[in-house]
Amino acid sequence: MRFSTIAAALLAAVTATGAQAQDALKDLPLVGIPTPDGVNFQEATTELMRDIVWLDNFLLIIITVITLFVMVLLGIVILKYNEKSNPEPARFTHNSPLEVAWTLIPVVILVMIGAFSLPVLFKQQRIPEGDVVIKATGYQWYWGYEYVDHDFAFDSFMIGAGENRLTPDIEAELVEAGYSKDEFLLATDTAVVVPVDKTIVIQVTGADVIHSWTIPSFGVKQDAVPGRLAALWFKPEKIGTYFGQCSELCGQAHAYMPITVKVVSQEAYDAWLQGAIDEYAGDPTSIPGVKVAAAE
Repeated sequence: MRFSTIAAALLAAVTATGAQAQDALKDLPLVGIPTPDGVNFQEATTELMRDIVWLDNFLLIIITVITLFVMVLLGIVILKYNEKSNPEPARFTHNSPLEVAWTLIPVVILVMIGAFSLPVLFKQQRIPEGDVVIKATGYQWYWGYEYVDHDFAFDSFMIGAGENRLTPDIEAELVEAGYSKDEFLLATDTAVVVPVDKTIVIQVTGADVIHSWTIPSFGVKQDAVPGRLAALWFKPEKIGTYFGQCSELCGQAHAYMPITVKVVSQEAYDAWLQGAIDEYAGDPTSIPGVKVAAAE
């Protein structure tokens, strides 16, 4: 009798906490979101993305110097060696020191670029042990997510799936989910929820054709290939809502296959996780507190 009372109270607490967590997720700030007429990267909220932004700026400096150098050479040639200024052109056929220089200098530049870019690539490809492990499966045209440590899964569809224009019904659905009409084509009915400052590992695969899972603010992108299980990782540093998109042409409704990730505090994540396990019939014993209570 005492055990059944404790179990009933625990179930009620889990259900209530889960509902509160879902409501709290609606108030998150929009962080990783595209902006109209934007020309820069989205805000970098992981170490991986900061590395990518730094590398991009580094390469931009090199490219700018090379472009200016070539433009100066062209200007010199135009002004000094046109027919009017130089009626008697030189007749030499080669210049060995110059040819050696324009071969070795590009090699040095490429080696320098490789020395800085390869560590960034290797950091992305070395998958650490994850605090949270999620399997993402691409379908035509939605994503399925499985929290493998807790034995539950759900599908994630674009709000207004299949529609290419905003209708009053879709706008109402967006508002009900905590978004505005500006997030049409970005927001999904369910979202991946992860805790802030934790290592997240996403196992990626496809169920039909090749898809690609990407969140620009995290600096991650991984093809979802049927029959193969790839992985990516990130460690989000800022609470908020982030949007991504399938980035591999996968069929007719490819444009309507967005990704939504909500980064929350550890407390909010624990509360959401309890409600999600209850809602999606997961394994309640995977939560330490529930396991202890059940054992007692």
